[in-house]
Amino acid sequence: MRAQASDVIVVGGGIMGSSTAFFLAQRGLSVTLLERDLVGRHASGVNYGGVRRQGRPLYQLPLANRASAIWRRANTLLEAEVEYLQSGHMRVCYRGSDRDAAAMEQYAIDAKEYGLNLEYLEAPELQARFPFLGPEVMAGSLSMEDGHANPRLVAPAFARAAGRLGARVEENIRIVAVEKVADDFRVESADQRQFRAPVLVLATGAWAGELTAQFGEPVPMTSWGPTMAVTEPVSYGIKPSLGVYTAVAKESVYCRQIPRGNIIFGGGYKAPGYPTTGHTRVRPQNTLAQLEEIRRLVPEMGQLNIIRVWSGTEGYMPDGQPVAGPSERVSGLFYAFGFSGSGFQIGPGVGETLAELIATGATPIDLSHYKLSRFSFA
Repeated sequence: MRAQASDVIVVGGGIMGSSTAFFLAQRGLSVTLLERDLVGRHASGVNYGGVRRQGRPLYQLPLANRASAIWRRANTLLEAEVEYLQSGHMRVCYRGSDRDAAAMEQYAIDAKEYGLNLEYLEAPELQARFPFLGPEVMAGSLSMEDGHANPRLVAPAFARAAGRLGARVEENIRIVAVEKVADDFRVESADQRQFRAPVLVLATGAWAGELTAQFGEPVPMTSWGPTMAVTEPVSYGIKPSLGVYTAVAKESVYCRQIPRGNIIFGGGYKAPGYPTTGHTRVRPQNTLAQLEEIRRLVPEMGQLNIIRVWSGTEGYMPDGQPVAGPSERVSGLFYAFGFSGSGFQIGPGVGETLAELIATGATPIDLSHYKLSRFSFA
């Protein structure tokens, strides 16, 4: 069977792969995007939808800033509604967490040098401006330049936009073999279809290890599923996306309200992910623990009915940071996976950066922190 040829093959149709395909096509390269299920079906479509920069390592802020600029023009860029709402993002901490409050305040000072403007607030000003917060909340860090979007819409919008620019988008095609033959990569699917290109991007999320191992680069990744839920609609009053800054897993909940009134919330305990089946179930005990913490954050949410719960399969690296950029062993091979539950906001920035690097051979974004070789067993 003759292989279908292009300039770049992108394997994985989440936000990383679909945005990479779009920005490559925008630069005039021929692109084939291959997704084992449906575009945006897994982590990119089941996450919280937070578009936040604070809380990331300072070295990641240039990448997050690039992504932020894309989010602001996403609807026009993609010719689609992705429900991006720049209504602010705020992290808070509770009384008795003086160390957390001090860390948030210092982060606000340090992040300013990277172009992230944060307003540090203490009670009673915090309670006056955001009266829906619980009485235990003692401090907050607010970015009015961030917000949230609908994760179910974003990756498909990037893929459709890439298609309009000439990219070939193939869904329900599972890749089982990858290898480099001379100057080209050969990619083979389970139904024996073949593709070839001089550049290969692996953006396969929790499934990355199946393919990277074929290039002698094993991945120390685990799979987990978020605990997500949405309430019945109520009057729109919680404008910033909220999250609790804490080292206690149970307390680390977050919520956002959309203009039609529903409140989406998540965080707290995760459930094990199962990449082999592609299904991750919500544990009822996790949702109950989550509700207890959500009531601490916004007490009135305790009166609302939950209308749906869900989860998905996400890939986590040991240090919580992704693998992104060129392979250190195989020329022409690029990675974008393992974003550890924090990839949605920076996804478009990753895609634009990889496309820039592939098309021009350089990028001003420092990707040295995301090398796979940082793990001694890589």
